[in-house]
Amino acid sequence: MQRLIGRITAGRPTLEGMSVSSAAPADPAPAHPATAERHRLGTPGLRRVNLALFAAGLSTFMSLYCVQALLPDMSRDFGVSPSRASLLVSLATGAVAVAVIPVSSLSERFGRTRVMLVSSVAATVVGLLLPLCPTFGALAAVRAVQGVALAGVPAVAMAYLADEVDPGSLGGAMGRYIAGTSLGGLLGRVIPGTLTDAVGWRWAVAAVALVVLASTVLFWALLPPSRFFRPSRIEHRALLDHLANRDLRGLYLIALVLMAGMVTVYNFLTYRLLAAPFHLPQAVVGLISVMYVGGSIGSARAGGLADRVGRRPVLLGALLMTAAGLALTLPPSLPLVGAGLLVFTVGFFAAHSVASGWVGARATTARAQASALYLCAYYLGSSVGGTAGGLAYEHSGWTGTGVYVLALVAVALVVTLDLNGRLLVKLRR
Repeated sequence: MQRLIGRITAGRPTLEGMSVSSAAPADPAPAHPATAERHRLGTPGLRRVNLALFAAGLSTFMSLYCVQALLPDMSRDFGVSPSRASLLVSLATGAVAVAVIPVSSLSERFGRTRVMLVSSVAATVVGLLLPLCPTFGALAAVRAVQGVALAGVPAVAMAYLADEVDPGSLGGAMGRYIAGTSLGGLLGRVIPGTLTDAVGWRWAVAAVALVVLASTVLFWALLPPSRFFRPSRIEHRALLDHLANRDLRGLYLIALVLMAGMVTVYNFLTYRLLAAPFHLPQAVVGLISVMYVGGSIGSARAGGLADRVGRRPVLLGALLMTAAGLALTLPPSLPLVGAGLLVFTVGFFAAHSVASGWVGARATTARAQASALYLCAYYLGSSVGGTAGGLAYEHSGWTGTGVYVLALVAVALVVTLDLNGRLLVKLRR
């Protein structure tokens, strides 16, 4: 990745507005450091930032979860179990978890926008190969490579926002970026899920790849240059400093357990709805991701609300909503399952929006690496926690899966109460 970025940016004008060499690539200093202002709510600059990162989140999460609604079809086509089929999601998210920290470090040297743009193009190209894979092993390998390529956008987007957006508008901007990711997760599931009965899973995945290509072009066209980024050495000690911060560690743990629960629900609810007592067709099951629309709205609203009333109460409310929604899915009633999934999804994305924005605000230095640690935990939760959820589903059905996810949300609630050490102080008294 580092060599590729250096080649692409060597000796030509870049989107950051300067010419660089491969020996000393860097984003420029702001043209008018004394007068430049960070993007604020209502300004054209922030609207452009929001649109660009909305498109980036859309394309990234469409690519990342385009196989999730197709897991039952792939289980059947390749003759593999549900837990093994879920590796097609876990390998991609696990690769993101592994790559996100080194890629974020590259952004400290090469610049936020440059890393995001290279990553988006590489991921788009790899995604076009998915429908051509002849075996499960080949498909799994390409998904892992795709995860590495995708890492650049989520690794850097939050740090870019923290650099360029006024602190008073950061929560709302982060919420709108998360809204793009939730809509991307929606389209990445709904498009292939509704097409697969008519054209098969390969053509369904190809359709997603074409939509991702269009979204990537939009991202390239809209992304404003960095104005407040200053290149710096890649300091790995910053990672240790962030891990030594009690509040940041808590936010990372929240990311891990929440994403483990989210991926578990969306991986295995499809199997439940295809089986007794529901027996829904695949095209209908694929539509469950429409609930992500609620997630898009919830994340944007939660980010703005956190700016006004504080992050802790909004995060606690979002987590309680997540738990309540999950509990509603336990009875074998389709209306309750639908309502519960909607509440669960809104709560999850609201919590993710607030927690991710909190990381950017809490870290005063090396923000890309602080955000990368959050995302490493987030995608590690998706990879490991999602696979563990498959074991819960195979052994105990949906009830056991629900108990597993509720336990994860409970951990997030306890950690949120303990941010800044408040809960432990009370317990010691």
